[in-house]
Amino acid sequence: QVQLVESGGGLVQAGGSLRLSCAASGRTFRIYGMGWFRQTPGKEREFVAAIDVSGRNTGYADSVRGRFTISRDNAKNTVYLQGNSLKPEDAAVYYCAASMANLVARAEGTYDYWGQGTQVTVSS
Repeated sequence: QVQLVESGGGLVQAGGSLRLSCAASGRTFRIYGMGWFRQTPGKEREFVAAIDVSGRNTGYADSVRGRFTISRDNAKNTVYLQGNSLKPEDAAVYYCAASMANLVARAEGTYDYWGQGTQVTVSS
């Protein structure tokens, strides 16, 4: 099994920045693609960003492209999400996900493992 633990959430002012981390443990050799999703109450979970195992290929939701950056450190089994110029609509619970497929994947069904989520609140 693989365990994912997110950290770095909290309260940030609109226009500010936040860096989320997701540390993987367990059978991490099974992990290839990784991604970030987010969810607000009453809405479905939505794709934010994804990265393949090399770190060279990434994908972003239109709503965050140019403001968020996904990266990974394979030596540390950690994936990051840097968010800049945060907006109130970025407030959500952010989830880290890991896939055994080496894809930059937007679909939840591609991912095999999920973290518990970390809350991001953006004050206006």
